[in-house]
Amino acid sequence: MHPLLADLLAHGPVVTDGAWGTQLQARGLAVGEFPDAWNLTHPGSVEEVARGYVEAGSRVILTNTFGANRIRLAEQDSAIAGRVAEINRCGVEISRRATGACAKVFASIGPTGKLLMSGDVTPDEMSAAFTEQAQALAAAGADALVVESMCDIEEAKLAVAAAKTTGLPVVASMVYDHGKNHDRTMMGTTPEQDAVSLAEAGADVIGANCGRGIADFVTVCRRLRAATGLPLWMKANAGLPELVQDRTVYRTTPEEFAKHVPALVAAGAGFIGGCCGTSPGFIRAVAAGLADSSQ
Repeated sequence: MHPLLADLLAHGPVVTDGAWGTQLQARGLAVGEFPDAWNLTHPGSVEEVARGYVEAGSRVILTNTFGANRIRLAEQDSAIAGRVAEINRCGVEISRRATGACAKVFASIGPTGKLLMSGDVTPDEMSAAFTEQAQALAAAGADALVVESMCDIEEAKLAVAAAKTTGLPVVASMVYDHGKNHDRTMMGTTPEQDAVSLAEAGADVIGANCGRGIADFVTVCRRLRAATGLPLWMKANAGLPELVQDRTVYRTTPEEFAKHVPALVAAGAGFIGGCCGTSPGFIRAVAAGLADSSQ
């Protein structure tokens, strides 16, 4: 195990952070506006999100760089497609200012938004985009990299391989929200299949994020644990979103969310946080629950 991960996990499960997109929306990010560009235009608001999680008890903070790869940036605005290094550097610097010495910065790498099977992008193009982003994040001083919200195991493997070129520890996290039991990725792979593939690709931590509420993550976590000995990363949504008067609403409360944390720990989770719809209140509840269970 990488020394950084061993140090973090030495005293039990690690509290990570919660949602970024919904927190930025609460600060004025408009529907359809590209969140990563706020690293350049609204750095103070981005830092508020990170600091809120640090103050809530997060020991790992992500960066506002989920979509900051060349392919996705070009889809958003050609003017910022050439600012990959700048956007990623600012993302790491913002999270670093917020964390100080209180937490580690795990930089976010999300999907390109393109499907390999469609032929719109080649594996080489995708790999080059991920490598460019990963190298920029590493050069900016990230402690680790998180390949997250992946629905295609082939894209995930390319991203992990690119991230591994930096020498930093790499988390690889998939989305399980398809199939009869909502336990497969959009491309049909299972937790067991992905655990093997991601480990072979070099991931240091394997997990799941987004897609479903925390109750569904317990089974996924248990299945991942049965398939791998690597540390597990779990970041569930605050339930499933509902559209209420043109507004996305998540019904799960922090207290309801935290009630499932002991089961996640029992299932083998080593890193626990939240995804869409969660907030510092959720992380505070998770941290308190973990503290109580360790006494």
